[in-house]
Amino acid sequence: MINRSFWEHALEDLANAHTDVSFVELADLLSIDVGGAAALAVTAQRLGTGRIVVDRPPPELERILDMFWPGLSKIEVAGR
Repeated sequence: MINRSFWEHALEDLANAHTDVSFVELADLLSIDVGGAAALAVTAQRLGTGRIVVDRPPPELERILDMFWPGLSKIEVAGR
């Protein structure tokens, strides 16, 4: 089980190490809520350039992103 603070710290580390494309593999994540998706979206929006590729996320992530952040091109969902 991942808690929010761990997730937010991991995203902060990702943003600090980001160059052009950052990959986040979420195959073992069973579920994500709007708060977790928001942390991902905000991180992506703060990136100067490039994008985050999310591999095999829970199905609700793509629906949440489409609902609250439609057209956010800085996140690419792959491996579905």
